[in-house]
Amino acid sequence: MSGIIRERVTAQCDEPFVVFLIGMRINKPWKVHKWLPVAMAMGRMIRELSTRPQSDLLHIESWAGRTTIMVQYWRSFDALERYAKNQSDAHLPAWRAFNQKVASNGDVGIWHETYTVNPGQFECVYNNMPRFGLAAATNVVPASGKRTGARGRLTAPNEVAPV
Repeated sequence: MSGIIRERVTAQCDEPFVVFLIGMRINKPWKVHKWLPVAMAMGRMIRELSTRPQSDLLHIESWAGRTTIMVQYWRSFDALERYAKNQSDAHLPAWRAFNQKVASNGDVGIWHETYTVNPGQFECVYNNMPRFGLAAATNVVPASGKRTGARGRLTAPNEVAPV
């Protein structure tokens, strides 16, 4: 993990990208045999993707609890879909196993949301943070000048060199 960046910074991205939120919710904690395989399958997928820079997965952040959330940044929807539908990758067997063992019985829930984002249609700021989230997936630039406020970060030209 990189060190703390002690100034206000923002992410700079000149290309479209995809934000993919995915997670699960443990509805019946005592049914470990139902939710643990779901959690382990996600771990396998992430390990698989971490060995494949050509997958176009840019960065991942995750949090655990009764409801988990993982934020993934992808270069494109096509790259995300290519992984999800590839017969030889870990996702399809995990998806099939979930549908066979859990499906809609209520023991464990799964969810995802997908957002396509174009340059100039996102805003973020980080202060006293290591590279995190979108800033870890893209370039980091100072949140100064036109980028001081949220509206400016949405409309500022992408002219500043990375930090």
